[in-house]
Amino acid sequence: MQSGPGYLRSVELRRDGISDPESYPFMLPAVRSLERLSFHPKVTYIVGENGTGKSTLMEAIAVAWGFNPEGGTINFNFSTTESHSELHRHLRLARGIHKPRDGFFFRAESYYNLASEIDRMDSEDSTSPPIISSYGGKSLHQQSHGESFFATFQHRFGGRGLYILDEPEAALSPLRQLSMLSRMHDLVGKHSQFIIATHSPILMAYPESIIYELNQDGMREAELEETSHFTLMKQFVNHKKAMLEELFAE
Repeated sequence: MQSGPGYLRSVELRRDGISDPESYPFMLPAVRSLERLSFHPKVTYIVGENGTGKSTLMEAIAVAWGFNPEGGTINFNFSTTESHSELHRHLRLARGIHKPRDGFFFRAESYYNLASEIDRMDSEDSTSPPIISSYGGKSLHQQSHGESFFATFQHRFGGRGLYILDEPEAALSPLRQLSMLSRMHDLVGKHSQFIIATHSPILMAYPESIIYELNQDGMREAELEETSHFTLMKQFVNHKKAMLEELFAE
């Protein structure tokens, strides 16, 4: 494994305190098969189909680290809806010897709530420097969805950080996804570590990484070219006509 900061080395599920392993979220494939998950010191991907539990697992890891369930830095403590599971209480994190100076939990699902909280805090406190200055200086609500996503990656992420990202590609064009890879590389060069849940074969392409793919049977380590996301996209690009004919066949 390549050298890197390794702020979060692994996560382990403690099953002794789980009263009903068939209840939510413990019946999800991502959790049911979880024993100990080791993270690459630079970039780790968690990928898989909808419903396998990627977001639930990412949320639990982030909350166990100390992040707000709806996203943001360690200092954010707002709550729009108390919807996060109890999974974080059953996780044991193995931290590295170095502590990050920065960190962020980015989740596409609640990014609107994060942007609203930043606007609210800035409107209520005129004595401190605006929080939005750390995001490029322009309200995240006054930008396109993709621009506001990238403003966080470009301006708020500063290096020497642990960045947990849940579907960051949701509002990014393919070109912006390539820009995101470049930004990740800059930040990895500044001693950062990423843990990313994604459906994007483009974002999965970072060379110094581990990919864990989830399915209904559990979790396995895979190369990019072995993932269902990559093989399906490749098949569609190379055999578009045949696939469309099969999809539209009566």
